[in-house]
Amino acid sequence: MAEDSDLERTEPASAKRLSTAREDGNIPRSRELSTFAVTMTGVALLMVMGGKLGRFLGDTMHRLLTFDQTTVQNAEPALVRFKESLFGALWELAPFFGGLALVAIFTPTLIGGWNLTFKALEPNFGKMNPLSGIKRLFSLNAVTEGVKAILKSLLIGGIATWYIWKERGEIIGLLAMPLEAGIQKMTDLIIHTFFIVTAAMILLVAIDVPYQLWSYYKKLRMTKEEVKQEFKEMDGSPEVKGRIRQLQREAARKRMMQEVPKANVIVTNPTHFAVALKYDDTMRAPQVVAKGSLILAEKIIDSGKDNHVPIMRSPRFARALYFHAELGQDIPAQLYAAAAQVLAYVFQLRQYQAVGGVAPVYPDQLDVPDELDPYSKRQQDSAPEESR
Repeated sequence: MAEDSDLERTEPASAKRLSTAREDGNIPRSRELSTFAVTMTGVALLMVMGGKLGRFLGDTMHRLLTFDQTTVQNAEPALVRFKESLFGALWELAPFFGGLALVAIFTPTLIGGWNLTFKALEPNFGKMNPLSGIKRLFSLNAVTEGVKAILKSLLIGGIATWYIWKERGEIIGLLAMPLEAGIQKMTDLIIHTFFIVTAAMILLVAIDVPYQLWSYYKKLRMTKEEVKQEFKEMDGSPEVKGRIRQLQREAARKRMMQEVPKANVIVTNPTHFAVALKYDDTMRAPQVVAKGSLILAEKIIDSGKDNHVPIMRSPRFARALYFHAELGQDIPAQLYAAAAQVLAYVFQLRQYQAVGGVAPVYPDQLDVPDELDPYSKRQQDSAPEESR
């Protein structure tokens, strides 16, 4: 399909796509880097430990192949000697093979880093499809690996041939040297040849590592449509986000309505706005526990009536609270005086209803600054305050 074409994959891989690839075990790796590191380490260890290992192995072979009369008549000492020699050889070779193992484990992490995942071990029957296998044989990656193998053979073979030809005099001279000296010289020549050939592989590494990184990120490139789809999945589609906001508003509204019965008073204008106020000794100032307009205002008023919360009609104060006070926060300082008048009336009314006495005076004129009532000027020019 066109959307799957490499020509369409113009966008770099996103962080999510790279993370998913790592979880699937798909990370950049350079086989040439690992081969070079392990081979060079082996040559270096042979150059450092070769003499000691050679002497040990020579002594071991001498012990194992030396027989006396007792050994001929009884094989038990020979078996004991063989077991001791075997464990001794393993002990002596442990640093050599241990160094190779460490390099083999840590070198691949130089590109791609650590990645522990078991998804690569899961069965994938799609890889058993012969058509897929044939397709991989003629893929760009197969061609690249073939070219790399040819170049590697030419490079290593050419350098090895050049070095052997260069040292041909030394090699021919081995025939005239004593046996032990000749073996030592031949060993040195072999190690030096391996070292030079291995060092030449750094050229392959310098080519392969950038290529593997480029190929890895190229395979993970995305189409513009995939980028858009991933963005929608991460950020959420407008429909889903709208539904989430709706549910959040409904939950917030439900919590707010649960606070209405705890209010001391509900201030209205009387139908457009309703604000529930609460104050106790633990608060620094009165707080708005619920507010709403139109239908929500009617619900707040109905809830207040059902729970015997006093309802006061004060349009200017209600509008000022609705537009300038936030839920769960103290009211503005400019409204302290008006709130004090309202709460004092409510507390006096409650006392009067409980024990009788002198009825409190309803606060008709509340101290509400004009700048906090967005309708104040329009009210003065058009309609009475009570009608709003």
